[in-house]
Amino acid sequence: MSCLVTEKILISAGEASGDLYAASLVETLRRRFPEAEFFGCAGPRMRRAGVRAVVEAESLSVVGLFEVVRHIPRIWDEYRKLIQAARRERPRLAILTDSPDFNLRVARRLKRLGVPVVYLVAPQVWAWRRGRIPLMRRVIDHLLCIFPFEEEFFRRHGISATYIGHPLSRLIRPSLTKADFFRKHNLAADRPLVALLGGSRRGEAGRHLPILVEAAGAIERQQPAQFVLATPASGFAHFRERISGASIQVIEGETWDVLAHADVALAASGTVTIEAALLGTPMVTFYKVSALSWRLGRRLVRVPYYTMVNLVAGRAVVPELMQNEISGERLAAEALRLLNNPGDRDEMRRGLAGVAAALSSGEDPMERAAGIIQEFLK
Repeated sequence: MSCLVTEKILISAGEASGDLYAASLVETLRRRFPEAEFFGCAGPRMRRAGVRAVVEAESLSVVGLFEVVRHIPRIWDEYRKLIQAARRERPRLAILTDSPDFNLRVARRLKRLGVPVVYLVAPQVWAWRRGRIPLMRRVIDHLLCIFPFEEEFFRRHGISATYIGHPLSRLIRPSLTKADFFRKHNLAADRPLVALLGGSRRGEAGRHLPILVEAAGAIERQQPAQFVLATPASGFAHFRERISGASIQVIEGETWDVLAHADVALAASGTVTIEAALLGTPMVTFYKVSALSWRLGRRLVRVPYYTMVNLVAGRAVVPELMQNEISGERLAAEALRLLNNPGDRDEMRRGLAGVAAALSSGEDPMERAAGIIQEFLK
């Protein structure tokens, strides 16, 4: 049973994945509270869902401990703009999604304004920066976790938390059949398809692009294959020029279809690896940051694996090639192993199926989240 809510709700997300989850949550909440008004830091999906953007999330999309430094003045301006809007409009509730460097600062100011904070997608303090836990305990009224091991961890540290299941477990699906997808993009049915996924942010994707081009060339020299570089829907058009001469097709805004119909994916560590796991696509994962970020990060990170798929599984289901381990030749070697060994592909798919099962709570994660939020709005 829904109740009429006319109050404003602040909602903030700074990453492409957070934008997707927050937009889905807004759509779910609108069914319960059709009169609610949403405003805040919004990406393109949130804006399409009707969130009024005080700040556009794309302005916050930076990766790396040192890469972020030159962007601090701009990010600080956006932060102040959002806090001023919160002070002016006095929202009934705030829903902050991922992006802890930005959103935990927002949460601290909102608590001073007396605004309850529900946090969707837990900061990964179980991996690094555990010093954030006391702040989280003070400023987060309820934490909505999307990985199964997080609820117990945060409750043990005095933070009210609920595992809702991973939002992608209900959202992700291809929009086209393999035959229709291949026909649309003039792909050959008799050659394996290798998906290249360098990341959702322009900086990380640009950093990975030369390695992916090198890997595609190394694979093609050893066996016939076709390659698709999957990018978000906007802001990556210049990549076509950077791969001129390579036999790689760029497809924008169709990542789920590319993954669903690929034989193997070369995927930058991040949300896309969860997407590939849920779609059952064999993959090789990788990542690279600046040398300074890597040296400092290695001292801070306390996890046995870097890829979330392996962390959820508790074992090395997919290969991880990180920083100095990455080269086009090594990526190609791992991809060729999967392409040429059906047994290896099948074993990996079984491991990915286990990960997919662990990421499903049985209930729609957004409905679970909306129910918790409804309690605050009452």
